[in-house]
Amino acid sequence: MNTYPVKSQCELLGVSTQAYYQHGESALRKLAEEAFVLEYVRRIRSREPSIGGNKLWRMYRDEFGDEHTVGYNRFYDIIDKYKLKVRERKRRVRTTDSGHDLPLYPNLVKEFIPLCPNQLWVSDITYMVICRNAHTGEYDFCYLSIVTDYYTKEIIGWCVGETLEARFTIEALRMALERLDGEPAADLTHHSDRSVQYASYAYTDLLKANNIRISMTECGDPKDNAVAERVNNTIKNELLLGMTFFSVNEVRRAVKATVDFYNNERPHMSLNWQTPAQAALCTGEIEKKWVSYREKAILDLAA
Repeated sequence: MNTYPVKSQCELLGVSTQAYYQHGESALRKLAEEAFVLEYVRRIRSREPSIGGNKLWRMYRDEFGDEHTVGYNRFYDIIDKYKLKVRERKRRVRTTDSGHDLPLYPNLVKEFIPLCPNQLWVSDITYMVICRNAHTGEYDFCYLSIVTDYYTKEIIGWCVGETLEARFTIEALRMALERLDGEPAADLTHHSDRSVQYASYAYTDLLKANNIRISMTECGDPKDNAVAERVNNTIKNELLLGMTFFSVNEVRRAVKATVDFYNNERPHMSLNWQTPAQAALCTGEIEKKWVSYREKAILDLAA
């Protein structure tokens, strides 16, 4: 606990502690309290921008104690006055729609561990937020489709679309297919969830035309497509964290730069600290700096 919160408050205002106490509950003291709360909230928000008021209040009280803190209502009044409330939580966008009558495919990769590039591709879709009006908090969404090589963790295809239409996931797949140089795949499986985009005839026909086996998850468990989910999360919630976008084109430019960094500069613990581009030159088992319990279980069964 900080033993001298009053001193810190006075330093913010450039006044002495003596003057602070002489004024008691005067305007000067209230101003000092207000400045100190603002400084504290901004400091914590610089580390965790989305932290809410309740957590902030508890942290503030725990750090400085009841004797040296403003009350709960006063704390909230200050946050409200300076428009520091966290915006109402945005609705979660559903990107997976499995309620369709299109043909589905079995999970072919439950016990499969690829040992070279272009043996297993995994795909997934996530949403990105576009700010329409910063003053009113209006926002919209666009959708990022990614195809990842499971072995190398390299993003080999991506597309940002204004809607969830299958044509955008197809565009991501077409980008990935460029690495095959027009030749049908020799021993490649494509794995995804059962959403309408991946089950669409246009998407599955393109896979079949390139001699690519089709595999799909059997339920809604993210673990069934863990690598694809993890890559999406890394791009969206790590590398693009804190960025504000005002148009789909801004998202596209940011994703393009981020994918380049992710593939060519960012080392991975799952690749023995190699980048995905470096791993693309490898074959055989790549040492991991963490334990993959899925792969361990598969290898134990095979032993």
